[in-house]
Amino acid sequence: MLIQLKTKNPIASSEITDKKIYQQRRKFLKYSAYSLSTLTATSFMATAFASRTSRAKMAKVQASEWQVAKQEWTSYEDATSYNNYYEFGLGKDDPKANSQNFKPSPWSVTVEGEAEITGTFDLEDILSYQVLEERVYRFRCVEAWSMVIPWVGFSLAALLRRYQPTSKAKYVEFTTLYDPKQMPGQKRAVLDWPYVEGLRIDEAMHPLSLMVVGMYGEWLPNQNGAPLRLMVPWKYGFKNIKGIVKIRFTERQPKTTWNASAPNEYGFYANVNPKVDHPRWRQAKERRIGDPWYASKRKTLLFNGYAEEVAGLYSGMDLTKFF
Repeated sequence: MLIQLKTKNPIASSEITDKKIYQQRRKFLKYSAYSLSTLTATSFMATAFASRTSRAKMAKVQASEWQVAKQEWTSYEDATSYNNYYEFGLGKDDPKANSQNFKPSPWSVTVEGEAEITGTFDLEDILSYQVLEERVYRFRCVEAWSMVIPWVGFSLAALLRRYQPTSKAKYVEFTTLYDPKQMPGQKRAVLDWPYVEGLRIDEAMHPLSLMVVGMYGEWLPNQNGAPLRLMVPWKYGFKNIKGIVKIRFTERQPKTTWNASAPNEYGFYANVNPKVDHPRWRQAKERRIGDPWYASKRKTLLFNGYAEEVAGLYSGMDLTKFF
């Protein structure tokens, strides 16, 4: 099966941060610096993924031009050591330091609510009927920093359709694991645990919405949301919930964690919009992690550069509000 993902506003090689680790992994990706090539999932994922599940379907992923040229992505070190994951601490380096003993396996996901098929399902079984893809997405934090990361995952829509949501399912709610013994940050009442996020059903079903199990051709590190996280690239980072253990289809808009904690700062939609500032951070420009200290900040793009694909989802809505 050949999968090709192209967007109307592709990530240009000039804006992607250097990725030295990829240059060292010839077996992971063989390419000519300025030419297109084809990535075979079995060639760059088999070693990393086969040890976790032998039943996951592998697919051929055609590398798009912006994925191949120069391969200057955010470094693996930066992407795995500069994180917001309050379950493991408030500092950017706390998640990596405090998640080393976290056990992401075995793992199961509970499906509830307005769906024909509900219950608890092992992650290995979920992966057994999914096609893994590599997608290089911009990642934009509301704190005005950004990265470019090659995620490995599968279509969120394909996953949700398998549970046959009913006509009453207008939203999808996601919940993170609650386990203070493994997640020391949950011992502090900085948020109302467990972490909860949500999407409107049409957002969740959009082709760009991705359920992520890996990055840089490897399984997700603990600090990046292992073993299962969300990636909706046109929204601010806090929408991309990590360590997912529950999916609930609901008729009403979910009560999400940051919106409940600080409703004047964090809205339900949280679409990237350079014209609407957060009360504490200007959104017109962003600092790309890995850029040299003397580099100028980059302009932030509406919907994080995916406007042509997703703007139609919000037709008629007031986009001048942060919410």
